[in-house]
Amino acid sequence: QVQLVESGGGLVRPGESLRLSCAASGVSISIKVMAWYRQTPGEQRELVAAIYSNGTPVYADFVKGRFTISRDIRKNTVYLQMNNLKPEDTAVYYCKFTTAWGDSWGQGTQVTVSS
Repeated sequence: QVQLVESGGGLVRPGESLRLSCAASGVSISIKVMAWYRQTPGEQRELVAAIYSNGTPVYADFVKGRFTISRDIRKNTVYLQMNNLKPEDTAVYYCKFTTAWGDSWGQGTQVTVSS
């Protein structure tokens, strides 16, 4: 069973940066998609960025030019570099890995952007 562990969240000021990490264990088959989502209270979870098995990244419009998704295949780890953070980026960020077994989610990490 795939288990995901996230790290890197925290409290930052507007304009600052954070780097989230999500490491998977228990993976013995190919990961099709590695993705980051975020959720605020009362709202649906929304896609932030994803990276496909061929290395192609996709981004939500609201993070284009500010966030970068990357991966280390050997470590089964995905990263989200978040620059120029804004108060509206405040949310719980979740990683999701998709394999032939289905989707696996991390436990979430809080990102708070406030002056």
